[in-house]
Amino acid sequence: MCPSAVPADDRYEELIAPLRPVIERIGADARQREREERLATEQLGWLVDAGFARWRTPVAWGGVGARLSDVFRAIAEIAEVDPNLAHVWRNHFSFIEDRVHAEGTAFDRDIVQRLGGGEFVGGGWSESPNPSGADITTRITPDPDGGWRVTGRKFYSTGSIYARWVTVLALDDSGARFVALVDAHDPGVRIGDDWDGFGQRITGSGSVAYADVHVPDERVLPYATRYPYQEQYYQTVMHAILVGIGRAALREGIEALRSRARGHHNGTTADPTRDPELLATIGTVAARVYAADAAFTASLGPVDTAVDRHTALRAGSGTESDPVLPVAGGQADPVLRAALEASWTAVAQAQTVVTDAVLDATTLVFDALGSSGTFRSLGLDRHWRNARTLASHNPRVHKRRLVGDLLVNGTSPLDRA
Repeated sequence: MCPSAVPADDRYEELIAPLRPVIERIGADARQREREERLATEQLGWLVDAGFARWRTPVAWGGVGARLSDVFRAIAEIAEVDPNLAHVWRNHFSFIEDRVHAEGTAFDRDIVQRLGGGEFVGGGWSESPNPSGADITTRITPDPDGGWRVTGRKFYSTGSIYARWVTVLALDDSGARFVALVDAHDPGVRIGDDWDGFGQRITGSGSVAYADVHVPDERVLPYATRYPYQEQYYQTVMHAILVGIGRAALREGIEALRSRARGHHNGTTADPTRDPELLATIGTVAARVYAADAAFTASLGPVDTAVDRHTALRAGSGTESDPVLPVAGGQADPVLRAALEASWTAVAQAQTVVTDAVLDATTLVFDALGSSGTFRSLGLDRHWRNARTLASHNPRVHKRRLVGDLLVNGTSPLDRA
């Protein structure tokens, strides 16, 4: 494992120590699993058994009570050995974040405890382009016999192929947004292993269809109860995975250079490991990975600050029997609003640095190697493919514009429609 550019504190090191042997075990055959496109169902279970699913569950609810930054750091370590497995946790921890920071009802506590025990959650938020051009066509309607019915089709449903539950974003007849927690084993649910991207091939990011699926009242949640730093969360998970990919590309690039038996006839030395140009290339890759890691780490503090403020407000906003929901996504509090804007900006700026640096690193590493560096047995191409696919989820060109608009015109990203 490559060390982080910015060492973590003792609290994180204590948390991650028992997980590292599991991560190392996961990495033993990860390259082969990716090449054969075999799901990591067993490996996911190892992480659950090691307690990782309980990291964001509050101590009072029987969990670990880890900071969100701790989860991000751990995902980066998992991604260094298996970025596909690291990615499937994205929707799982997001739903836990929803319920921990929502009303605090008996249902919230029960489902969070169950998720910590291994009932995995996949996502159903985005949809493929459709003829109407609408972003969301999935519908939720009242069931005359009680509860609700969900009908629609989602894509980019990362983790759903591993899931016991799937969170589904749907509209009611008035256009209001709801999140339904759907039983993935319901006969009306059809999970397709049809992700067509050239990277992240075993994340289960393809389609899930819902045909008149019944959902009880307690599992239909107003979208407004979601945590207000969700954009920072989702994007930072991507950064964590990209950083892990960069570390892996650097480590494997070093290993591949060391294994070269001879240099190129245009090289400066017969021994490739003594060739200053090849060494400089590895040094450049290391610098790119360092920059990505440093930018990622720098963004974690502002996110934790926003989380802490929101947590404090929720703790004092009501009771289980009379909860008080945050106004406008929690932005009514000026301190929280400032923390949300600062964390959004930090993550958006990190996005450009992390993405550019890792894409550069996963390309440059081949310049230190010969033709054998492209051998499928090495699998170095998987790093660029996975990084490129992740980077395409949320194009950084739009974030650059929004950061510029904030700096030049004072337009807050929190006020977007």
